[in-house]
Amino acid sequence: MGSNTPRLALILLVIAVLLGACGTDETVQGYRVSVGAPTEPATPLPPVRFPQDEAPHNDLTEWWYYTGHLEGGNRRYGFEMVVFQAVRGALPRAYVAHFAVTDSERRKFAYDQKQYTGPQPRQDDGFHLRLDDWMMSGSGGTDRLKATMDNYGIDLVLKMTKPVVLHDRDGVISFGPAGDSYYYSRTRMDVQGTITDHGQRLRVTGQAWMDHQWGNFISVAGGGWDWYSAQLDDGADVTISVVRDLEGRTILEYGTYVDAKGKASHLTSEMIEVRATGNWTSSRTGATYPSGWRLRIPSRRLDLTIKPVILDQELDTRASTGVAYWEGAVEVTGSVSGRGYVELTGYAKQKP
Repeated sequence: MGSNTPRLALILLVIAVLLGACGTDETVQGYRVSVGAPTEPATPLPPVRFPQDEAPHNDLTEWWYYTGHLEGGNRRYGFEMVVFQAVRGALPRAYVAHFAVTDSERRKFAYDQKQYTGPQPRQDDGFHLRLDDWMMSGSGGTDRLKATMDNYGIDLVLKMTKPVVLHDRDGVISFGPAGDSYYYSRTRMDVQGTITDHGQRLRVTGQAWMDHQWGNFISVAGGGWDWYSAQLDDGADVTISVVRDLEGRTILEYGTYVDAKGKASHLTSEMIEVRATGNWTSSRTGATYPSGWRLRIPSRRLDLTIKPVILDQELDTRASTGVAYWEGAVEVTGSVSGRGYVELTGYAKQKP
């Protein structure tokens, strides 16, 4: 993948917000976060192992991230659920979770956030994470998500239908002096369960995307990123990331393409063409985000138009992470149709 990755700045901000009162040496300046001093490069990391590496680790940084699309009768929804974990020596483990629903019929977007510091349930197999009544668990490619907020709730079982994808070929990403990271995805998971919509419980089915990343990240500097994922109707899946520095210049562009049979291929910047076709400004944060995109991967004969399901899918999570970001359900048309999710960070000013 390269020397950076989506959500890295966000998770480091999570760590700083949660543990700042505990006397750590972390500081937050825009998207620049440092933890301790650089260390000598570690010995080569062992390979990813399953199911062992599905479980929480003792590394500084970790997250489990889900996005997906659901259908029940004539209703359609998008959803996001994520749990971040921060580990700092003998301090209690710290967690932040976000949960969001895009309601296509009502043209509404809703989200909530939780924080927790302390132990988790015993991790006998896979991962088992709880923050109050929110729950996330999984092992062997079968996962469970439960969360509630005002007007919406989910209770979902997800089962992978393709092999696990190890990004950058072996699932190990180097951040140079900042440390190394593991990163894998389940790019297509069948979903069954229920969604509660304003008190009405509906049976739903759909597809989801899962990311899991962990490692001893030491520092990072960047202005944000645009992250795209798409599950295409021809059976292929694709993810693209465009990473910017503090001045807004693109410093990294990369991706992964997974064909219908599950074979993954790394995409370099030379293989990717992506540009915004419009923008949207938030009345809450004042941030102006790109909105609508054209994505081309000529080597895969892909020419895609990406359009948000609704314009306002911004999460103002400054209370838990110190940042606001846009993460929303999108529709894909063009050379092949599909559905996906887009994540945009670095466009909103950080809370003073």
